[in-house]
Amino acid sequence: MVDIASKDVTRRVARAGGAIVMQAPTLAAIRDGHMKKGDVLSVARIAAIQAAKRTAELIPLAHPLPLTRVSVDFAFDDDPPRVTIEVTAETLDRTGVEMEALTAASVGLLTVYDMCKSIDRGMRIEGLRLLEKSGGKSGHFKSE
Repeated sequence: MVDIASKDVTRRVARAGGAIVMQAPTLAAIRDGHMKKGDVLSVARIAAIQAAKRTAELIPLAHPLPLTRVSVDFAFDDDPPRVTIEVTAETLDRTGVEMEALTAASVGLLTVYDMCKSIDRGMRIEGLRLLEKSGGKSGHFKSE
């Protein structure tokens, strides 16, 4: 792991997002709450938060961070039919929370896939990326 002991403790925030593209009937089933496994977005939200909290266990050289906030928002798009996710992770620490936000977004989307695969195995996850980060020595970054 990288030595971060000499870095200042600052407020670090990262936003990450992506989407899962699916058939229109799959999107309708998610919206209407007709999936056999239950409320897809509620389960995916909890999975994303759990993933953010466990990032250091999944990414070998990531520092374990005390997260002060993780928020998970979903949106529906009809053309193409998809669910988008946006995760915001925050901490007061010596290193950033980009990996926590990215891990949470990916696990949230994978959970949507898992809960809907019985009716749509052709879903695809797209565009997973860091949207914005602030705090720390490198300053502010915002994706174009």
